[in-house]
Amino acid sequence: MSTFVIGLSLAALLFILAAGLVLVFGLLGVINLAHGAFYMLGAYVGYQIAAWTGNFWLALALAPVFVAAVAWIAERLTLSKLYDREHYLQFLLTFGLILVINELVRLVWGVGYLRVDAPVLLQGSVDFGTFQVSVYRLFVAFAGLAAAGGLYLVLEKTLIGTVVRAASANSAMVSCLGVNVRRIRSSVFAIGGGLAGFAGVIAAPMVPLSLDMGLIVIIDCFLVIIIGGMGSIRGAVLGAILIGMTRAYGQNFIPQFIDPLTFGVLVAVLLVRPSGIFGRKERMA
Repeated sequence: MSTFVIGLSLAALLFILAAGLVLVFGLLGVINLAHGAFYMLGAYVGYQIAAWTGNFWLALALAPVFVAAVAWIAERLTLSKLYDREHYLQFLLTFGLILVINELVRLVWGVGYLRVDAPVLLQGSVDFGTFQVSVYRLFVAFAGLAAAGGLYLVLEKTLIGTVVRAASANSAMVSCLGVNVRRIRSSVFAIGGGLAGFAGVIAAPMVPLSLDMGLIVIIDCFLVIIIGGMGSIRGAVLGAILIGMTRAYGQNFIPQFIDPLTFGVLVAVLLVRPSGIFGRKERMA
């Protein structure tokens, strides 16, 4: 059971991170390579706020806002000029953002490992008789469920979600109806960055902070969205659960094969559903 909770907490973290990537790809058609760098930035900013104030909850509230602001500025100054250009230019630009953010983090915080303590309320473990479960991992699991529910409600049940989905399907038509598509694009990119920053702060008490933490997690994040289907939020939920549980149980029983096992899940899904579980098939012209 404890392994299940570990897998669920990892799945929740991967979903929160992947959700931002899915939103950006779904609306902008951009695979944001810098998403992992926003995740890392969120963790470091959260660490600094927690160190200054001694309040983890304040860090959890403010760090994502800071990262969202950075993402908004980056989109406005750079990416917004490349939507009508070749995709490889967008690819190179987001890769360049990784280098810039990594260098800024190195200059401010150095290259040593840092650690964020979980708040006192979430320390310790819960005894379920024959096994114990970390309170913080339970919190992460519930945070992922809350994020999934919140995104579903916003995208499916609100006017804002309707406009975003319409702009994703046909931005030219939405623009003709008087909607500021550029503002929507900037806002979605900022929200995606904010979700990555939120995931970074949540992950900080579980993993040491380092310059390569974004690169480590972004690989699993891309596996999640490929398995679930590019641009699908519900696919990201299922993909995160598959990867999270595979990682948790693999680490527990066959740690030497955890990477082949994880990529094996990807291969198995793509053999059955080449476009991902909830991906849409491209029609031939």
